[in-house]
Amino acid sequence: MDSHFTVTIHDESGVVKEFNIHKLVKKALIYGALFLAALIIGSLTTIYYLDSNVERLNQKNKTLLSMIQESNMQLVNKKNELDALSNSLKKIETLIGLTPDDNSSLHQRVNITELTSQQRATLMQFIPNGSPIEYKGITSKYGYRIHPTLHKKEFHRGTDLRARMKTPVYATADGMVEWAGFHKKSGFGNLVILVHNYGFRTTFAHLHSIVVKNNQFVRKGQLIGYTGNSGLSNGPHLHYEVRYINRTFNPYWFIKWTQENYDEIFEKVKRLPWQSLIEAISYVTVNQPTQTCSPILETGKK
Repeated sequence: MDSHFTVTIHDESGVVKEFNIHKLVKKALIYGALFLAALIIGSLTTIYYLDSNVERLNQKNKTLLSMIQESNMQLVNKKNELDALSNSLKKIETLIGLTPDDNSSLHQRVNITELTSQQRATLMQFIPNGSPIEYKGITSKYGYRIHPTLHKKEFHRGTDLRARMKTPVYATADGMVEWAGFHKKSGFGNLVILVHNYGFRTTFAHLHSIVVKNNQFVRKGQLIGYTGNSGLSNGPHLHYEVRYINRTFNPYWFIKWTQENYDEIFEKVKRLPWQSLIEAISYVTVNQPTQTCSPILETGKK
């Protein structure tokens, strides 16, 4: 069998040329053409696959970029919230006499200024707050006035609370009875003075009768006496004073002070070292604090 084939080529001048090609070469060309076709198809498939992967990667990159942008926005919002919180905290720190310390962490600063509800109740168990009698209004405010019986200008160091004769009077914080009896020199008549924790003292004057004794411990809300008209007084009422280390303060803000308006007193009474008081109270808790000045013990007779 003939193992070659002839290729005839005619050019424009009519010359005929013949070429003999061996069959093996023919097969090689066929296989080469098939390989080239397969290579082209494989390359196209690979390009399509890679292009698809690139598209998916681009989509993932877009999603990741969007997530990063969203996270950055969240971080910016959180930073703004923390800045706003820090500014609010500075206001609270200033109100209670703290010096804002930017070197301390926000958590540390919050721990100093924030008290739990139990610690707040403890603070209000030891520091005078609320009205010592059923509140009916004020007849004479704290400050300069004309004395109702002496008729001369003087500084009124307490608040006169309107009350009928023999109205029950209650302790406004836990304390010890420093004085319980008639006090002629001051003009206060029947007088009770209570000494409380952390340097506070309260005075209850012009009483009709007293039901506590000197050096007796009393709890907030405990009955200590009944209103009257003893001493230099022109009618039944209760003269009530609040002092801190012998310095008088307007009792009105302490009378108004409750859990509901807990922060108000820090703004109204700025001469007190609230920072030291709050730091001291933060280490102490009372298991069963008295919520109001309502009576928890009534002994004695009117």
